Amino acid sequence: MDAVWVNRRPLLVPTTVVAGALAVLAAAIASGGSPAPAVGLVILATLAAVVPFLYVGWPRILAALILIILFIPIRRYSLPGNLPFELEPYRVFVALLVLGWVASLLADPRSRVRKTGFEGPLILIIGSALASVASNPDRVAQFSPFVDKKLMFFISFVIALYIIASTVRRLGDIDYLAKTLVCGGATVGLFAIVESRTGFNIFNHLDRAIPVLQAGGEGEPEAFQKFGAAKLRVFGSAQHPIALSAAFVVLTPLAVYLAYRYRQRRWYVCAALLIAGCAATVSRTGVVMLVVVALVFLWLRPKEVRRFWPVLIPALIVIKLVLPGTLGAIKQSFLPAGGLIAEQSSQPGQSGSGRIADIGPALQEWRRQPVLGQGFGTRVVDADVQGRQANILDNQWLGTLLETGIVGFFGWLWFFARVVRRFGKEAKADDSPRGWLLVSLAAGVAAFGVGMITYDAFAFIQVTFLLFIFVGLGSALLAERPTPLAAPARRPSTP
Repeated sequence: MDAVWVNRRPLLVPTTVVAGALAVLAAAIASGGSPAPAVGLVILATLAAVVPFLYVGWPRILAALILIILFIPIRRYSLPGNLPFELEPYRVFVALLVLGWVASLLADPRSRVRKTGFEGPLILIIGSALASVASNPDRVAQFSPFVDKKLMFFISFVIALYIIASTVRRLGDIDYLAKTLVCGGATVGLFAIVESRTGFNIFNHLDRAIPVLQAGGEGEPEAFQKFGAAKLRVFGSAQHPIALSAAFVVLTPLAVYLAYRYRQRRWYVCAALLIAGCAATVSRTGVVMLVVVALVFLWLRPKEVRRFWPVLIPALIVIKLVLPGTLGAIKQSFLPAGGLIAEQSSQPGQSGSGRIADIGPALQEWRRQPVLGQGFGTRVVDADVQGRQANILDNQWLGTLLETGIVGFFGWLWFFARVVRRFGKEAKADDSPRGWLLVSLAAGVAAFGVGMITYDAFAFIQVTFLLFIFVGLGSALLAERPTPLAAPARRPSTP
């Protein structure tokens, strides 16, 4: 069932949606805040629920979520209101999305929750997070607002995964969402180039074009001045330049897939904008993740990748012309004075320590609580928080090990390995566009997993949302039988 609203049992859908909106209104009144924004939400939800002409397909609704995530910087803008939590646009949209999905499940017997094939690692990850919270009551009580917020974020990621896997049914719908992701990411990449050249970030001024948005101030430009190079690191619509580079890299394989399938110039341009946007962030993480993408394509499509190697040289020339000084800054970041290993081994156990220097102290800290860790969401690095702040670890795998112990660490390792293995296995057997799409999704997920070694990935909502969107799209592909176009092109299985 591709639509949210159905004719069967028609009163159930509007009742569910309006009830959810009224719950938001009740929360606003109970908290003592102004109920005006919540009243507006009730009116909008009621209109959307009862007007029969609003017959909106799931792909378009999910495309709207994608554009909100890509274009409206998270933690930089909120909607007016006085609730116990920030009314960020993506939160409101996800809440309405969940209400619509639940209503669809209740109203239409053909709608159902579809398994993703990754229930094992997801159950282990969720179980380890809850168990770590239960086993550290004192520490969790100290940081309870942060724990609650992080749990809510993670649950919203998992719900988004299941909504996509359960509602997207056709290769054409997945292509539509892939095009939305790539076009949206390429647009952000174009503005990242503008920001790198001029210092002007258009995403810091969205409140002028959309008056309902309230600016929060996060996302100021950061000058890259290490190793003698002065080069602006762009933020774009992300929370940090590293997270922006990671988002560009995750989306790049989808642009390659669209270029291969449709042979249209626009998709080659989108791929170039994504790579150039990644370069504009001056991020080593982005470069490492691009290498991972290339290796996954080399693994799954070796013949095709070898043909494209000559394109690398003109691509570097274009980046040098469009973003002067960027390649030099990236080179210096990998080859600092004294060497990269020495730089990353500096100040062990102190604030601002290198990534390699963090490993020893973090492992010593982990040995105190090796099984379930210190508690999910309790490693708080905010300077304004009372109590002992945790040292920033530019390594999500280390952070996961400390928060949820070896159980949570293994759960995430199992998750990434299973996703890449399943997508890759099916892609190897399928030479059709469906197989190429699975190659692209596997490359994006693998790049995210490796990138977690060099930055605290889960602290950045935009790129983490992209990860779960990718897994949801891949799950939807695996759940459906190969299309007639794919069937003749399937490779013979090796004994």
